Amino acid sequence: MDIGQTITRLRIERNIYQKELAAYLKVSIGTVSNYEKGHHSPDLETLCRIAEFFGVTTDYLLGRTNYRYDPAALNRPVCMGYTMSDVVNTFLELTPSSASKAIDYAKLLIHAQTDQEQ
Repeated sequence: MDIGQTITRLRIERNIYQKELAAYLKVSIGTVSNYEKGHHSPDLETLCRIAEFFGVTTDYLLGRTNYRYDPAALNRPVCMGYTMSDVVNTFLELTPSSASKAIDYAKLLIHAQTDQEQ
């Protein structure tokens, strides 16, 4: 999927018109239309503003990753002294076998938590 298709899909998901995105970006409706049709690409500053508006990364907009997330979520505290970024970095250091066990354990904790809430 190209950047224009991605912008279109994100805009439709958010249920907004090109006019609203254009106003946020301080560009014309025609410019947004040209981005979406693939006639033009946004400059770097505009690309960053589009990513900010939709809460995704520029890599997601550019099609470099299928994982869309709010980049600020990486700085979100998960528990005392640890952010989501700390968790991801720790997880990346695990062997595939250990990673599989960690996922199984996390699922067990989720299940136990759900049982306690009921």
